[in-house]
Amino acid sequence: MGVDYYNILKVTRATDDDELRRAYKNLAMRWHPDKHPSGTKPLAESKFKQICEAYDILSDPTKRHIYDVYGHDGLLYNVSSPSAATATVRKAGSFRGRNDDALDCFDEFLADQKSPSFKSDDGGGGGGYGRSNSRMRRSSPLGSKAVAIENKLGCSLEELYKGSKRKMVISRIVPDSSGKPSTVEEVLAIDIKPGWKKGTKITFPDKGNHEPGMLPGDLIFVIDEKPHLTFKRDGNDLLVNQKVSLVEALTGKTLNLTTLDGRNLDLEVSDVIKPGHEVVIPGEGMPISREPTKKGNLRIKFDVKFPSKLSSDQKTDIKRVLSRRT
Repeated sequence: MGVDYYNILKVTRATDDDELRRAYKNLAMRWHPDKHPSGTKPLAESKFKQICEAYDILSDPTKRHIYDVYGHDGLLYNVSSPSAATATVRKAGSFRGRNDDALDCFDEFLADQKSPSFKSDDGGGGGGYGRSNSRMRRSSPLGSKAVAIENKLGCSLEELYKGSKRKMVISRIVPDSSGKPSTVEEVLAIDIKPGWKKGTKITFPDKGNHEPGMLPGDLIFVIDEKPHLTFKRDGNDLLVNQKVSLVEALTGKTLNLTTLDGRNLDLEVSDVIKPGHEVVIPGEGMPISREPTKKGNLRIKFDVKFPSKLSSDQKTDIKRVLSRRT
């Protein structure tokens, strides 16, 4: 099978999406290059890249199926799924774990591709972006449309914050000039809008498989949100869990955060921090897709780390200092 993605993430073939996500998050945090000194950073970078590649494959149902059936070679050579009702989808450039930044060279490629329609899970329609879903369920002498094909589109929180352009290579079954089924490849452009949420659907009309006596089915990409090492999304808000020592909780602390668009955000907390204390920074959350000029809030929740034990002298000093304050 070549590369063992299950072993890299320490999971089994029976692992579900939630378990896979947890395994990925734990390993990614452990091997993140920023958490390793210069001496071990090359090893950490290599491990981190393997972990991200493994999650990219196993979190996508189509890629995972191809990998389970054909192994790593099936991904490298774009083997189609054996199911005639399923189109093969992959990132433009191959399954070889390339960074999303490597796709930038395709930004101007196929710029005039047909625009898809999309539907957000929060009810936002995106007004005028492609054809509406209601028009896709049309009838014709050929009969009804083939069943639509859905594929997950894993997006980082940075992509959903800033927006992103993706190019996806699809392989689908269409009849040739003689009417025989044949497999063709095509590159589709996806314009991910800032603020889109997990569950947002991007529909490419008629880009699914052709079946005898039926109109071509639609191809649908469903936005899936990848775990982030620092931020967690809650609707339009971003959450950060911040650990502070007891000394910092009592005397104050300056927090340094890097935002999803790369800005440095310094926050001075001078009030006494109690367990469960939360600081809200308006306008530093996720963009609101239906109101592009507005953003949610950044909410920082504090966890105070108490010392496991104190010496007699330390207890005496603390009592003396706190007694003076009260």
